[in-house]
Amino acid sequence: MSDVVPILIGKGENLQYLLPAFGNRHGLITGATGTGKTVTLQVLAEGFSRIGVPVFLADVKGDLAGLSQAISPHPKIDERLAKIGIENYQPGSWPVVFWDLFGKSGHPVRTTISEMGPLLLSSLLELNDTQEGVLNIAFRVADEQGLLLLDLEDLRALLRFVAENAREFSRQYGNVSTASVAAVQRRLLVLDEQGAENFFGEPALDLADIQRLDFSGRGVISVLAADKLIQKPRLYATFLLWLLAELFEELPEVGDPEKPRLVFFFDEAHLMFNHAPRALLEKIEQVVRLIRSKGVGIFFVTQNPLDVPESVLGQLGNRLQHAMRAYTPREQKAVKAAAQTFRTNPNLDTEKAFTRMGVGEALVSTLQSGGIPGVVDCVLVRPPTSRIGPITDAERLQVHARSPVGGRYDEPLDRESAAEVLQKRAEKTAREVEDSQSRGESDRPASSRAPRKSTRQSPGEAAFTSFLRSISTTLGREIMRGILGAIKKR
Repeated sequence: MSDVVPILIGKGENLQYLLPAFGNRHGLITGATGTGKTVTLQVLAEGFSRIGVPVFLADVKGDLAGLSQAISPHPKIDERLAKIGIENYQPGSWPVVFWDLFGKSGHPVRTTISEMGPLLLSSLLELNDTQEGVLNIAFRVADEQGLLLLDLEDLRALLRFVAENAREFSRQYGNVSTASVAAVQRRLLVLDEQGAENFFGEPALDLADIQRLDFSGRGVISVLAADKLIQKPRLYATFLLWLLAELFEELPEVGDPEKPRLVFFFDEAHLMFNHAPRALLEKIEQVVRLIRSKGVGIFFVTQNPLDVPESVLGQLGNRLQHAMRAYTPREQKAVKAAAQTFRTNPNLDTEKAFTRMGVGEALVSTLQSGGIPGVVDCVLVRPPTSRIGPITDAERLQVHARSPVGGRYDEPLDRESAAEVLQKRAEKTAREVEDSQSRGESDRPASSRAPRKSTRQSPGEAAFTSFLRSISTTLGREIMRGILGAIKKR
């Protein structure tokens, strides 16, 4: 029997808990707008933090920033506490760190092109097999020539270099058509419009910084400002998959620990699944299935269970489902399907309960001893100890000023990378050619000298000359990325 205290969700026929030992079996929180999904998420996040589990969550509406502030007294809170039978209730704030891919409402979150790798980038850009092959060749050239790929400009410069020297690279690696390179460049423009230039760069996120405990042993709750990010669904899906895949690669196998190592909550998951490319969905399914063994739990929060693909839905062992609307045929189908996924309670008509529950009530079925789904119960969810709702700008600044990672990510780094190296290489070659031509002209009789303009190399010829000098030396360092390659080998 584990010594870790279970997380109290609320009370139905009996008190209902989520057992920490099954927190890495993933979960689902659903319900129509205004039924209490966000508060339920907040209760679970507090529960995991209380037992020393770091939490990472996407804050789509700004409400979850309230975890950083204590809740104010209210008669409705007292009424609910009395109904559930909670006596030792103490309002309180939780250790929170704010993050933001755009760097406006928290620490910037970045990764490099090299760390993302060609496999995930190909899925993100929806490249066909030929275009994906060109991207793999570009990454191989970068590896062999020691070119750092940090941001999108580095990748663009590398693709231009590959296109200018397509004939030579085709002999070495296989066909490289300029048309395919141009197609990849066009897909990068689409990614750029999604705001990806903010995501790629340095300093890259150190995963240890989202797995912190505070001085009292509580798990730090990393709150990602996603109000703008959610409007870029492809970037949102890519960020999710990259983060999970990085954790999968870095974390050791732990089997079935007594509590998770880290728990994710992804709000408004339907926006991600509705717009993600098929290849990206397949990889999300793959990562969700395998990351459990690393001690990482994932909870998807959305309005309707049908918003989550069946291949992912089947892996979510803990279910907390608030009231659903059943006006349209699709909604009625969703209610019926959701009701059938629960373990039957002879004292509860699950299908009717879906449309009759009040705000703050949920049908709950969590994994019990042995990993068996518990009998469904209609539960009044306990109130959180932190504020329900957003915080002020001044409060956000105060929390941000206390951040344990303050100053580490706020200023971007601009190291010399592929774009600068290729530019300098071309300029150096152009100077060498010009100097060589000047020396040749000075040694010849004036009457036989041809105009300099007719003998100088063009910029394209200069770049090709630079390639011929550099291709004879292989730097031999393979960049470690393969975010999803390691998963495929399993």
